[in-house]
Amino acid sequence: MPERMEHHDLLSGLVRLHILHHAAQHPVYGQWMIDELARHGYRLSPGTLYPMLSKMERDGYLTCRTERDGRTARKFYTITEKGREGLALARVRLRELKGKGNNE
Repeated sequence: MPERMEHHDLLSGLVRLHILHHAAQHPVYGQWMIDELARHGYRLSPGTLYPMLSKMERDGYLTCRTERDGRTARKFYTITEKGREGLALARVRLRELKGKGNNE
């Protein structure tokens, strides 16, 4: 079933969890994250993803470091302890939701 824009707000939480999941495995950068999310069916523009990454950094879920290669600079994001705690809690809540979904 194709996703519609009307579900953007609902799905943005899942996008954030995907970001935390991958940032816990290795540092991630914007374009890599856009490509990875696309593999899971999420179509995000840089104008949507980059503000989300910045907010997650401001909120303490990610840290950011900039690497320069000549004239270009790339920001790499890594999960923080707060991010790990949030991701662990979200996984518990998702398991609860999945378990309840089978009985309702």
